[in-house]
Amino acid sequence: MTDTAIIACPHCGGLNRAPVSRLEAREAPNCGKCHSPLFDGHPTELASVEAFDRLVGKTDIPVLVDFWAGWCGPCRAMAPEFAAAASDLEPTVRLAKLDTEAAPEIAQRYGIRGIPTMILFIGGREIKRQSGAVGRAAIVAFAKR
Repeated sequence: MTDTAIIACPHCGGLNRAPVSRLEAREAPNCGKCHSPLFDGHPTELASVEAFDRLVGKTDIPVLVDFWAGWCGPCRAMAPEFAAAASDLEPTVRLAKLDTEAAPEIAQRYGIRGIPTMILFIGGREIKRQSGAVGRAAIVAFAKR
């Protein structure tokens, strides 16, 4: 691993270079372009194909994406658990949520057949996935395995 990591800003999409040592020390930097925190302890909402491709494809750190829909009961039950896991995993893992109803082309691209489904990406490539609602501890364990 290099000494720095590229991190896409969830607010403006700007690409930022951050020292890995700061991330490992849980010191979240601010965006050099919009000056917003790069991590705020909450999952990033991905509302478009462009936002997904930029955040997942351009970021060096792992990105854990929750594919969900508003009509899905298990998705709604898992949402607070996924949000709580962000405080455990950030800034070494970015958590993001993708509403499959708002961005069906992304769900289709990854063959999402059941929700909720979590996919862990590293360098824009799918590493592993898990379907079904799980709790905070299982989410953290899945991201760290």
